[in-house]
Amino acid sequence: MSPSRIHIATDHAGMELSAHLIEYLGAVGYEMVDHGPKIYDAQDDYPAFCINAARAVVTDIEAGVDALGIVLGGSGNGEQIAANKVKGVRAALAWNLDTAKLAREHNDANVVAVGGRQHSVDEATRIIEAFLAEPFSRDERHVRRIAKITAYETTGEVVR
Repeated sequence: MSPSRIHIATDHAGMELSAHLIEYLGAVGYEMVDHGPKIYDAQDDYPAFCINAARAVVTDIEAGVDALGIVLGGSGNGEQIAANKVKGVRAALAWNLDTAKLAREHNDANVVAVGGRQHSVDEATRIIEAFLAEPFSRDERHVRRIAKITAYETTGEVVR
C-alpha cells in the first residue's frame, strides 16, 4: 500500500526536482508536505530541512499516519546521513530502481534520498515512484534484522 503523506526536503541542488515532485506526486494523490527550503540559496545548509522532514515522518508514523519521506541534494549522501540521525528513521540512498525497491522491500526504509545532480528529473521521478510503491515484504528475516537495528538505536547494544 502506498503512503498517503509524503514529507519532502532538499538543498539548493535539489530544488528543481523537489518542485517537480511536489507538483507531480500531489497531482497523483499524495499529500505533499514541503520542509524547504522555500527560496534558492547556493549556500544553504540541508541538515535542518532533512532532519525536520525525517522527524515529521516519524511523528506521523507514531500517530498512525501512513507516511514516507524524500530528501534530495546534489548527491543525496549528506541528506541521507542527516535523516538517519533521527531516531526511527531508516533512510536509504537510491540510485536506480532496484535500490529504491529493495530499500522498501527488505529494509522497510521510510525515507529515500536521491541525488538531484545524479539523475534527470524523469529518472529521479521513476526511482522515487518505485520507492513509494514498493511494500515492505514482512519476511521474518527482514523483520528480525530491522529489529536488531532498532534495538541498537534504542539501547546502544549490538544484538547478534
